[in-house]
Amino acid sequence: MTPAIPAAARKLAWDGIARRAQSLRMLGARFVRDMGVDLGTANTLVYVSGEGIVVREPSVIARTADGRILAVGAEAKRMIGRTPADIIAVRPLREGVIAHFETTTALLAHFMRQAAPVRPWLGPRVVIGVPSGATDVERRALVEATLKAGAREAYLVEEPIAAAVGAGLPVEEPGASTIADIGGGRTQVAVISLGGIVVSRSARVAGDEMDQAIIQYVRRAYNMVIGERTAEAVKIALGSAHPLSDGDRTAEVRGQHVVSGLPRIIRLTAAELRQALAEPLQAIVDTVKQTLEQTPPELSADLVQRGIVLTGGGSLLPGLRRLLADETGIPVRRSDDPLSDVALGAGRALEHLRARRVALAPSGSA
Repeated sequence: MTPAIPAAARKLAWDGIARRAQSLRMLGARFVRDMGVDLGTANTLVYVSGEGIVVREPSVIARTADGRILAVGAEAKRMIGRTPADIIAVRPLREGVIAHFETTTALLAHFMRQAAPVRPWLGPRVVIGVPSGATDVERRALVEATLKAGAREAYLVEEPIAAAVGAGLPVEEPGASTIADIGGGRTQVAVISLGGIVVSRSARVAGDEMDQAIIQYVRRAYNMVIGERTAEAVKIALGSAHPLSDGDRTAEVRGQHVVSGLPRIIRLTAAELRQALAEPLQAIVDTVKQTLEQTPPELSADLVQRGIVLTGGGSLLPGLRRLLADETGIPVRRSDDPLSDVALGAGRALEHLRARRVALAPSGSA
């Protein structure tokens, strides 16, 4: 008969195993690159600690009907609207949040592997941006997708704070730093002071809504159907929020006639594009104004001096800065690198995370 092992001896043995396991985890962590992720509706950026932004790809994935992944990122984006019936090219995020969980997980896992090797036994810690207006369900889905994609721990940071940090604003000072993040699926406006959001507004109108407005205008004015990629290209070529000094530019647009179904070519002017974009642009202006109206008086005084900083891909629309300045009477400027600010801010949060000086929403495993 095997003699019983005393409880004290068992405890010592288990303590020794736990210490060795902890030592192995700490040793492995030295070779794991933690990541900051901007998982956007239009584009995904991955920041790797010690390296900077190493992945900058469209948030698009192409798969077969049975779920097999064919392409991710730029290659998949070229397939949108051009695939046969058995291949689907989709953007799994809509209006800044997850629309299809499994596809988003596959997309995120691909970009994380592309950024740095993800070891199945010890994944990276990941700080990922979340829209300020996201619900608890949407936040949990984002954490679960990140963990399932290979992260060891997942932390959420509010995108307006990440964008403000990435843009170099003094968010930890007792004064108003105002950021307007105009992305692909959402516009987020926030007044930040002492490292936290004082007032924020989020509207599900941004770059995608502008593309849809162009599609609807062309259909209404010319009885012609164009796709999302064509609408985006026209927006980049002609779009503006305010009349520009280079005259009334035009661009050739190809599509399909609604009645005959035949290919058709028209020529749009910049004035027509401004007319098409008027409604979504007004929604963005209203979101900014509503945020300013809710700002406490003491912080409102700072706005006149510091102004509003624009970030996100939508802020690249010519004339938007002038439109917002005219509508609000407050100085408006665009950040130096609006497409990268959220990812850079998430990367900065990684450094604070190591020192445990940052208040992030952790995953259940943190």
